[in-house]
Amino acid sequence: MDHVRKAGIQDVSRLAEILIFTKRMNYREIFHNDRVSFREMQVYPLAQDYIACPEKLENIWVYDDEFVKGMVHIEGQALMELYVDCFFQNQGIGGKLMEYAIQVFDVKNLLVLEKNIRAISFYQRHGFSLTHARQLEEGTTEYLVKMER
Repeated sequence: MDHVRKAGIQDVSRLAEILIFTKRMNYREIFHNDRVSFREMQVYPLAQDYIACPEKLENIWVYDDEFVKGMVHIEGQALMELYVDCFFQNQGIGGKLMEYAIQVFDVKNLLVLEKNIRAISFYQRHGFSLTHARQLEEGTTEYLVKMER
């Protein structure tokens, strides 16, 4: 698939930046926990973690169109994470990463925050349906719901 490639050590700063800032943008309204958003979640320590443990990049693919604009993390047939840099959202990048995950890895399931309506809608557009399975997000009062394709 055009522009999607395996993540490498050269991508760690962009991966960390995308993950931290996108999670802050998407989850701050749900969790209302600035201590986590701005103290625990930091770009530099996450990048350092990837450098110290490069095996964590093993199941991550990036959308690289001149530079990394998004990422997808897949474990077996489960979608673990899919994030697009906030500056490049609504340009079809998430859809291309999702298509890659489905076509190359036959991704069949994922967990998503129950209150993350935008993400649920995105996954539904890509053939996923909500199941009745739900579980608490560890350390919070928010629920994750399971979606299957």
